[in-house]
Amino acid sequence: MSTSVLLADDQSMVRAGFRMILEAQPDIEVIGEAANGEQAADAVRRLRPDVVLMDIQMPGGDGLQATRRITENPELVTRVVILTTFERDEYVFEALQAGASGFLLKNAPPEQLVDAVRVVAAGEALLAPSVTRRIIEQFARRPVEADVRERVESLTQREREVLVMLARGKSNSELAAELFVTEGTIKTHLSSLLAKLGLRDRVQAVVLAYESGLVTPGR
Repeated sequence: MSTSVLLADDQSMVRAGFRMILEAQPDIEVIGEAANGEQAADAVRRLRPDVVLMDIQMPGGDGLQATRRITENPELVTRVVILTTFERDEYVFEALQAGASGFLLKNAPPEQLVDAVRVVAAGEALLAPSVTRRIIEQFARRPVEADVRERVESLTQREREVLVMLARGKSNSELAAELFVTEGTIKTHLSSLLAKLGLRDRVQAVVLAYESGLVTPGR
């Protein structure tokens, strides 16, 4: 099955470039384009793509507003990858809080763009390596809110172990090997802890692990 993608960027040349890169892949199909956030949100409701590549700064409603509208709609399963030329921290935080599943800089190599679509479509999540450390440090400095602490306390001991290891960058296969269980068991633990924490994906789980103090930078 091919992965369907919607391109949302106010620059037509950028959209054309992304389309050329993605449609060169046999398993990816670009099914629509949008020039602003309003168009993007409407197109997602109409076309139901698997993934949206979303620019942040666009006229007519920016990418963050559009992302929020998409992820808050329970009828949609579309996942959003934020693409931007900016590395400003507040954009990253706002994108994650809006429900984005990935964050990638526009100057990333073409193969990273293709990988981003595949990874997010498969239910995983990603962040550009250049911004991950700063995100973790920023969230680790924030005071722990009571509801965040309560949600973490609702996890079983094994689910907490999985969350800690996840926050340290372990893949499903590495988690399975270290905990002496199957990858299927790891996926079950992940699904359970995401449901208990009210989160969409691994990126939000990692953020919450640091935000709650369960994991701290450098440990």
